[in-house]
Amino acid sequence: MRTLVVGAGATGGYFGAQLQQAGRDVTFLVRPNRADVLRERGLRVTGLGSETVLTPRLLTADLVDGHYDIVLVSVKATALPAAIDDVAPAVGPRTTVIPFLNGMAHMDVLNERFGVDAVLGGVVRVLTTLDAAGDIVRLGALAEIVIGEQQARTSPRVERIAEVLSGAGFAFSVAPDIHRAMWHKWVFISTLGALNTLVRGSVGDAVAVPGGDRLGPQIAAEAAAVAAAAGYPVPARALDNVCAFVTRPGATDTASLYRDLIAGQPTEAEHIFGDLTARARVLGVPTPLLDAATVALRVHEQRLRRG
Repeated sequence: MRTLVVGAGATGGYFGAQLQQAGRDVTFLVRPNRADVLRERGLRVTGLGSETVLTPRLLTADLVDGHYDIVLVSVKATALPAAIDDVAPAVGPRTTVIPFLNGMAHMDVLNERFGVDAVLGGVVRVLTTLDAAGDIVRLGALAEIVIGEQQARTSPRVERIAEVLSGAGFAFSVAPDIHRAMWHKWVFISTLGALNTLVRGSVGDAVAVPGGDRLGPQIAAEAAAVAAAAGYPVPARALDNVCAFVTRPGATDTASLYRDLIAGQPTEAEHIFGDLTARARVLGVPTPLLDAATVALRVHEQRLRRG
């Protein structure tokens, strides 16, 4: 099956590299500037004591060469509208589109553009970032993809796609209810991102001050309340795991959204936080801490727009 990875950043580049190493038919759809970097340096994955350099097959939007069987959308929410326009010529009647974005708002956008039957839900968990040279740096061993039909059922096409995505050096599974899995990740990523934003630091920075060990669990409780009101309650053990993650002394963990914030770059503020707090208001769930993080990020975005 021909697989097109939209974006070759920290997420798409990592998983695409793993698939290519495993012998899958992988092409990357990238912007011209990113194509230049990859042609010059190769697709490099470093960290955790190893380095891999691959020669990727690259396309830019003007060179899309027909329809693909699988399209993995791995751009950030801020780049999604442009990415959809770029990838549209690659999406045919038998193409399956699988997004790897946080939150849920992107599903409505993709469903409207390509049709709900063409789009699967997807969740990725990976600890990677891009360095100044454009190389992918692994920050931890975690690497996982979860996919599933939006209608919460199994299907022959998911079984075919599973053959492509499994056995490629990362964990892979099919979720019986992918929307639930996506909501549960949303609870985690919004908790971590809000904690980082409010304390302007890592998990360890928060825990190191009086009262800091209570902040993460308080944020998690708000996010979990929204998920429950939306029909996707987080199991107690899973919520305990989120709380444990954001209360570890000395932990250096930060969300990619926060790393964009401190780097002075645009963030996924509206996609992750604006949408979540808007849903909370509709559902009648109070979210004061998430609201505070949303306002702080909106101030950042407004300053960027003003130059």
